[in-house]
Amino acid sequence: MHPRETPGLPDAFDDALRAYERHLAAERGHGRNTRRAYLGDARSLLEFAATDGCGRLDEVDLKLLRGWLARLMESGAARATIARRGAGARAFTAWAHRTGRLPVDPGRRLTSPRPLRRLPAVLTTAEAAALVDAAAGRVTSAERTPGEAESPATAVALRDLAAVELLYATGVRVGELVALDLESVDAERRLVRVRGKGDRERVVPYGIPAARRLEQYLSRGRPVLLRAPAERALFLGRRGARVDQRQIRRAVTDLVALVDGAPAIGPHGLRHSAATHLLDGGADLRSVQELLGHATLSTTQLYTHVSVERLRASYRQAHPRA
Repeated sequence: MHPRETPGLPDAFDDALRAYERHLAAERGHGRNTRRAYLGDARSLLEFAATDGCGRLDEVDLKLLRGWLARLMESGAARATIARRGAGARAFTAWAHRTGRLPVDPGRRLTSPRPLRRLPAVLTTAEAAALVDAAAGRVTSAERTPGEAESPATAVALRDLAAVELLYATGVRVGELVALDLESVDAERRLVRVRGKGDRERVVPYGIPAARRLEQYLSRGRPVLLRAPAERALFLGRRGARVDQRQIRRAVTDLVALVDGAPAIGPHGLRHSAATHLLDGGADLRSVQELLGHATLSTTQLYTHVSVERLRASYRQAHPRA
């Protein structure tokens, strides 16, 4: 992925964007989506600078940064968007200063509004169990009579059931799930080796229910979907290649819709649910951080707030003097 040249953008700005993209990929190890976000922030800033009459990178100063954020506010951008854009601009100017493209780093003095941190929607443990039951029901309804060969519909239902179980059991991201290969799974020890953000690898355990559903998929579902014997992807689509994230998202969303009273969530909601239920069950924060692959503990601490809010809600509902 390379930053596109923007019509009317000075050559110095285009050159800086290309160098910044190489830095994000080679030195920071960011994935495609993260690189696209950082580059989008930097490009937006430089486009504003160009319209303001700047032609050199060293003309980008604090006044210009503040003017750029002010324009975003005037355009009606959400508070969270402005906060993320500000963080992206600070990352870009810090890099430009380190590489000698800026004599000083104006981003160090740039402040942007803190995003309003909303607590994520999560399933209750009963709703999570109902979700798995709904996925199992899809398998039952797709099955043929005994003695007949497995159908593609049954294979897909088995795949979706195993995916839901594994997402909830491990708390992995959907991108991490679809990237798993057969070699990523240690069935004997019930461990899965995951490659997460920043190309960081971690090992995550999963329980007996997920192991059972995974074995069913591998023995009955995957062979039906497989087209090329050399394919090593764990989860396959109907055409025999690695399944696309969108298919898993759609499957989770559709299955959650079958659960009465459940919030409308996708695979990331299962990740939130897994983390919350781990903390509710007594897991310590650092262990959950390691399982989820969070770079900082502050990200994981969000789930302690979810647990406290759930406790408060239960108290208000159940205590006669709440």
